[in-house]
Amino acid sequence: MTLSLPSTDFGVDIPFVKHLGFVLTVFADGQSEVDFTPQPEHLNSYQVTHGGVVMTLLDVTMAMAARAAPGRTGVVTVEMKTSFMRPSQGPLTARGTLKHHTATLAFTEATVYDAHNQACAHATGTFKYIRRLPVGSKSVHGFNSALAQSDA
Repeated sequence: MTLSLPSTDFGVDIPFVKHLGFVLTVFADGQSEVDFTPQPEHLNSYQVTHGGVVMTLLDVTMAMAARAAPGRTGVVTVEMKTSFMRPSQGPLTARGTLKHHTATLAFTEATVYDAHNQACAHATGTFKYIRRLPVGSKSVHGFNSALAQSDA
């Protein structure tokens, strides 16, 4: 997969990532980097980036590192462990690395840094390589909106 960087296009449509405003700046050779500028709605009651947003940033960054290996495309998260080291404030950059992969699994890590290059959070993750399956009304993976509306 070839992407023109920096990009808000992660090679697939991920509405939540678009909503958050993540920007992919590195995607090559098992390495990834994603920039994020938190908005007021991304903060917690202490006015720092909410931990769930930081975990999403780490997850996406690790997934992109796994996908940045030659010949790899789709991945799903199998496991993730996160450690928070300091509040994540201001513009953030996450850097991910593919540590090892097999035919079906990718082992990754990522760290979120603040504008002063201080590590704020770190994660390790395991991802399963998958082929992209079709989604939509004719797929077992699609959301049947007619059924959901009739249940409302």
